[in-house]
Amino acid sequence: MSRKDISINLPETASATQKITVRAPAFENNAPVPDKHSAYHDGISPALEWSGVPVEAKSVVLMLEDPDAPTSEPFVHWLIINLLPTETSLPENVPNGEDIVRFNAAQQGANDAGGQGYYGMRPPSGDAPHHYHFQIFALDTTIDLLADFSRTELLDAMNKNVLAKGETVGTYQRRPDVRDKQ
Repeated sequence: MSRKDISINLPETASATQKITVRAPAFENNAPVPDKHSAYHDGISPALEWSGVPVEAKSVVLMLEDPDAPTSEPFVHWLIINLLPTETSLPENVPNGEDIVRFNAAQQGANDAGGQGYYGMRPPSGDAPHHYHFQIFALDTTIDLLADFSRTELLDAMNKNVLAKGETVGTYQRRPDVRDKQ
């Protein structure tokens, strides 16, 4: 597997033996994500829902990646660790920053745009639609990482600890009439 593969397909998450069902109320699987979730517009995170987290899970991880980005690895748009295994959703417009107060010990990592928390879709003008993989992982442990942790650090911490995983995919293409947000 190449490192361009999304995390759900990498050896670090291969220990999963169960499937999590993931959905986004704002869009169907493999369908366009509404503009308000893109960095060209409001840049707010979409609501997500999931089911199928095993009872023995100790934490849940979210990763949002774009493998269509012109980078050597998927572009990371969002990382969250240590969501409680009893959580089954995230609301729309989760605040950016390290800690997410509503979610107890949950912590957001670094996105590839240089921030912490959600970074909206922003494919280059002229590109075909990009695919945004909203991945949920149930782990048999909690993760202890420093603020601004990266995808690589997270994958290393998840290695052999993934009990279940699932994803939903949204697409987004920059329309020619969209101006860059100032």
